[in-house]
Amino acid sequence: MNRLPLVRHADVDIDGVAVHYRESVPDRADAPVLLLLHGFPTASHQFDRLIDALGADHRLIAPDYPGFGQTAAPADFTYTFDRLADIVEGFVEHLGLQRFAMYLFDFGAPVGLRLAERRPELVTGLVVQNGNAYTEGLSDAARGFIALAPEQTGAEGRIRDLLTLEGTRFQYETGARHPELLSPDHWTLDQHYLDLPGRKEAQVALAFDYKSNVERYAGWQAWLRKHTPPALIVWGTGDPFFTEAGARAYLRDLPEAELHLFDAGHFALETHVGEIAPLIADFLERQR
Repeated sequence: MNRLPLVRHADVDIDGVAVHYRESVPDRADAPVLLLLHGFPTASHQFDRLIDALGADHRLIAPDYPGFGQTAAPADFTYTFDRLADIVEGFVEHLGLQRFAMYLFDFGAPVGLRLAERRPELVTGLVVQNGNAYTEGLSDAARGFIALAPEQTGAEGRIRDLLTLEGTRFQYETGARHPELLSPDHWTLDQHYLDLPGRKEAQVALAFDYKSNVERYAGWQAWLRKHTPPALIVWGTGDPFFTEAGARAYLRDLPEAELHLFDAGHFALETHVGEIAPLIADFLERQR
């Protein structure tokens, strides 16, 4: 029987934001560290099974961003990707993390790549799972969504349509070859957090700010070429937002990266954690 890790849950104050996080307590003090950066519309709970799979031998740390999960932000918090990265950077400093790999999923890619630009000396490697940084990785649906602007009639309504239970479930099920492996508890919990006061407004603001990420793609690609971090790319090819081309594009700037494609949707961990977890474990051990 595989050993299950101890998992701590705690809250820390970062610039007035009560950041909730969970972390595994590995058996050895020198265990590799992996910072898990979640996507939309979920939070750190999306990594529960991965933490159970790897946390006995590796220190896995997963914070909730402002506007997500159990993290509580003040009413006047400005929801932009720059500010999310500010809070994650403060979180990393508060925990005293010196060297760690990052798991970049969905929103975690623009948050994590901002952090990597600011603090390259901290990053030992990247695990990229459906976290896009290339224009060719954007589906037509994603391009249309990113192009929405506050002044456009009906734009906010289109965003809010995605913040419903139907929209949240759609993100899990679309492209999943085996939807019977998806737990409905996960999109139900995500929707609970989305329905909290102020959360939909936060998500609307982030949706309108998403174009700031696309504007930084060239800079992030330059960062990858300059720093050449070891990288493991695991990708669900049925993702309705971030296509397989976006996974392959990383090899242009990181030709030594490992690429593994899965017949899965956007939330590839939901159906393929058994295949992905050993790849991550092997990758982390080689970055020690």
